[in-house]
Amino acid sequence: MSDKKNLLPSDKKRDRIIKFKAKTNPNYGKSPNERSVKEILENGVINIDKPQGPTSHQVDSWIKKILGIEKVGHGGTLDPNATGILPIAIGDAAKVLQVLLTADKEYIGITKLHGDVDKKKIFEVCKSFVGAITQRPPVRSAVKRVNRKRKVYYFDVLQIKDRDVLFRVGCESGTYVRTICVDIGKRLKVGAHLAELRRTMVGHLQEKDSVKLQDLKDAYTFWKEDSVEKEIRSIIFPLEKFLNHLPKIVIRDSAVDALCHGASLAVPGVVEIDSDIKKSNLVAVLTLKGEGVALVKTHMSTEEIIQKDSGVCASLERVLMNKGTYPSIWKKS
Repeated sequence: MSDKKNLLPSDKKRDRIIKFKAKTNPNYGKSPNERSVKEILENGVINIDKPQGPTSHQVDSWIKKILGIEKVGHGGTLDPNATGILPIAIGDAAKVLQVLLTADKEYIGITKLHGDVDKKKIFEVCKSFVGAITQRPPVRSAVKRVNRKRKVYYFDVLQIKDRDVLFRVGCESGTYVRTICVDIGKRLKVGAHLAELRRTMVGHLQEKDSVKLQDLKDAYTFWKEDSVEKEIRSIIFPLEKFLNHLPKIVIRDSAVDALCHGASLAVPGVVEIDSDIKKSNLVAVLTLKGEGVALVKTHMSTEEIIQKDSGVCASLERVLMNKGTYPSIWKKS
């Protein structure tokens, strides 16, 4: 089995560029790490390791019962037989799930060939699926069955045993690995199907950091009955964790409430920005304390935002912070 060498586009490292030095008022807002367990339970996220068998919606239902809450949602549905990362949002954090629907994914699976094929040929055909591919969603899918293009960033054959091919694939969101396996079988002229599948990465969420439902139940019980916070804090995180794969723009305190009321982001409100942001990128806007304010679509690149002193640099896509968390200085001005 080969070592992992490939990276998803979301793994790209970015530099943080400071446009202006600014301070934040400690009387408003709160660093995500300073939120209480009660606050996180009202607006938190979990990286669940989904077991084989239940549907993603059944997992939601179980978590509702474990935590005694009404609002639970998941990002990126896994088939009942598939296992691995299932991002869960609880309470008001459901608003960040949309960013994971577009996040790159990684899977490890087994393709079962329906006939004997030379190993060299298997490697060649699997490698040919790297790049832009066209595929039609399988019959049992929740989307319209029309041809669509997707990107496969890497497809590594890890091991071949008889007719079983163990593989690792990194791909764009919305790629059907089951369909890739069928298409590989067609190209090999023997037929094939997906026998097992495990999701190992969603954006920056990794398999090694995922937790089982029993771990969640135990941690919640320890906190509820004995006021032990360590375990539950290592399982349920502030909603900002689901924003880790996105580029960031940090804004001054005086610009926060304007975005919360639906305003576009103007250049004077920006104090820090990540490198390599392009026009039309989906970007997370943060406070100087690291709180998620909103998701925006950029109208300017990093270079333009750094160079300009005025103008609208991004339009609002989704508000993440409650109105009134920061003072309405913009209304006074």
